[in-house]
Amino acid sequence: MLLIPSQCSEWRPVYRLLTALVQPRPIAWVSSLSSDGVANLAPFSFFNVVCAKPPTVVFCPMWSGPQALKKDTVKNIEETGEFVIQIVSGELAEKMNLTSCEVSAQVSEFDLAGLTRAESRCVKAPRVAEAKAFLECKLDRIIPVGEGSGAGCMILGEVLCIDIDESVMMEGDRVCGERLDPIGRLAGSDYCHTGETFSFERPTPEEVGRPGRS
Repeated sequence: MLLIPSQCSEWRPVYRLLTALVQPRPIAWVSSLSSDGVANLAPFSFFNVVCAKPPTVVFCPMWSGPQALKKDTVKNIEETGEFVIQIVSGELAEKMNLTSCEVSAQVSEFDLAGLTRAESRCVKAPRVAEAKAFLECKLDRIIPVGEGSGAGCMILGEVLCIDIDESVMMEGDRVCGERLDPIGRLAGSDYCHTGETFSFERPTPEEVGRPGRS
């Protein structure tokens, strides 16, 4: 199958193939606070780490609906300059899915999903108390990408605080993936657990018979 996106009059077939091929994707469960104090919570599966100095993460909301409206999360972060990313453990998957419902900006998804607000350490946006790992962030920049329906933006945040429940930690400040049980997004309505893992040590230049970097 060959698909050339620039030749497509509709973006949805491109979206379906991209999300089917780029998987599993980690999920940023983003909490934010509106300027009038409504706590918003929404999941985004276009999410990753940018760099470690400064510690920076990125998630990418798409514009909402045929009118290409900004999502409440984007508006809140524009207004307040901060947000929290929760890592979604398997036990919270159903509640995470509830918060994907596009409700009025005056409705808090915390209440919709029966989740508990907890005070953050460095930002005003609340945390999901039931989650096991948090990245509290201040806005670095918002980069619009494309125009109209199917377009979106990149939101880069500098991580001010990393807070992890001791129950998922191991010796040496390492996170136990099995205990954290982060879920990933697949295509369509499908999700996955981390499941079986395997490891590789990065080879040295000597091991592959090539000169190293100077």
